Amino acid sequence: MDNVKVDRINEFAFKIANTNGTGSASANGLIMQAIFRMGVPVSGKNLFPSNIQGLPTWYEIRVNKDGHTARTPAFDLIVAMNAETYARDIQELQPGGYLLYDSTWPLNPALKREDVHFLGVPLAQMSRDSFDKPREQILMKNIAYAGVLAALLDIDTKVIDQLLEEKYGAKQAMMKSNHLAFKLGYEYAQKNFKCPLPFHLKAMDATRDAILIDGNTALALGCVYAGATVAAWYPITPSTSLMDAFKGFCHRFRENKETGENNYCILQAEDELAAIGMVIGAGWSGARSFTCTSGPGISLMSELIGLAYYAEIPAVLVDVQRTGPSTGMPTRTQQGDILTCAYASHGDTKHILLFPANPEECFYFAAHAFDLAERFQTPVFIVSDLDIGMNDWLCPRLKWDDSYKPDRGRVLSADQLEKMEKFLRYSDEDQDGVTSRTFPGVHPKGAYFTRGSGHNKFGRYTELPHEYQEVVDRLSRKHAAAAKYAPAPIVHTEEGATVGVVSLGGCDGGVREAIEELKKQGIICDYLRVRAFPFADSVETFLRAHTKNFVIEQNRDGQLRTLLMAETGIEKERLKSLLAYGGFPLSSHHVVDGIRQQLGSQS
Repeated sequence: MDNVKVDRINEFAFKIANTNGTGSASANGLIMQAIFRMGVPVSGKNLFPSNIQGLPTWYEIRVNKDGHTARTPAFDLIVAMNAETYARDIQELQPGGYLLYDSTWPLNPALKREDVHFLGVPLAQMSRDSFDKPREQILMKNIAYAGVLAALLDIDTKVIDQLLEEKYGAKQAMMKSNHLAFKLGYEYAQKNFKCPLPFHLKAMDATRDAILIDGNTALALGCVYAGATVAAWYPITPSTSLMDAFKGFCHRFRENKETGENNYCILQAEDELAAIGMVIGAGWSGARSFTCTSGPGISLMSELIGLAYYAEIPAVLVDVQRTGPSTGMPTRTQQGDILTCAYASHGDTKHILLFPANPEECFYFAAHAFDLAERFQTPVFIVSDLDIGMNDWLCPRLKWDDSYKPDRGRVLSADQLEKMEKFLRYSDEDQDGVTSRTFPGVHPKGAYFTRGSGHNKFGRYTELPHEYQEVVDRLSRKHAAAAKYAPAPIVHTEEGATVGVVSLGGCDGGVREAIEELKKQGIICDYLRVRAFPFADSVETFLRAHTKNFVIEQNRDGQLRTLLMAETGIEKERLKSLLAYGGFPLSSHHVVDGIRQQLGSQS
């Protein structure tokens, strides 16, 4: 076992292999929260199947004192609770790693690796001996392995006690069962193994001003913060939890406890077409409204997205991307909807896209998206993904600014309409190509016919080429003008950099970690993270400053690269694709290996 790394404190990764539907989420969450409460930076990735139960599921936890959150495939410890995946789990261990398994049943000798430590614990037997009900035996077996992990990794048991009290304090029977199961695992490990392992935890103070949160929850809270009062959606993985969270926040913050009145409307539509129709109708009438969906939903919404673009009605769409095409792999992550969202609908359309990289940006970009939608009277997409949306991220505490005032854009009041001789919906464009709009019922002069058919700048029906072109050309200018108001790209430059690295969204953590590693290897990189489309001028400036720009994204066809070529005029020779699209979150090694390989082949 010469490969064992000794005394690695707060820098390791482990993985829990289980079966979907066995209730392991509570035990995994308990471990994650305990590490976080010890002040140690931690992140979790839930790799789960798309069926309800029965198939393998994995929960990966990375502990990194420097705060790196990207997925790592290098595991020091695996908790193997699913015999069907033993072979795969054992092979994924690093040399010198540890496999914790349920020794209630013997392990096939053919699975043994000489460079791996095998830790057998009779978890099922302990649970059967200590608990009567079959379902409780299954659930408490998970808490028992949490106890084993606490001993092996030196997790503070006082923190565990506090977490159990917070969760089960009002349910003493559950509290008693969980304490017993945890104790069984902890004491068995202490008695039978050398604890802690060479890699383990030590309390830090690195999470004092941080929270653990997933992107869907953060985005839902951001929609409340932004003033959204209408939401319509059709359930689809991985966006449904966003609407569930929004409903919970509305119940807490938007219900008058004295009168029983609600200041919100949430509608589960019969399908995605109906959902976007409801959102557009609410936006036309003056409400801040949104929908959340994934790639298949965007496809179905496409025609009505074009209506909102052409009739100039604000709407916010959250696309939590998953792996396609078609049904694809619904519980795996990807960035395959970039071009779909940028040009959604038939005809000439271009939309405003925001690309959050983590739950913190999900929260703040929500308010930004609604402001942009109303300022420019158009659909705005928040393009997230499953990794951001459904996994546990370490983020700075979110700040709620009570002085925030929504930007409603050019909306005419009753007094303004009264003073006008005549209101013409599409005729008085400002320097950004935006015209005035009205809310229904404010004043009789504000009435107009909303046209999704050919119309001129006066809002009247037309099929005359010059009148049609005048309107759609203004829409193009309006879209280009939005670049000044959208979130600016993040640019980091290094003295002596020889190449540029470009990415977006959930790739950010893996890319930044890779750039640090490449620097140690003598490859210095500048980094540009795109946060919005249309692109700011600084995007093209960055690309032209480098003869080689590696565009890193999670799709097969290099969609960000395609968009950059189409919208900046950068010649394709400057843009080199580096792609990872198997469905798992991006790891730093994808970037390090890819850049080294391409630079080597070009030298």
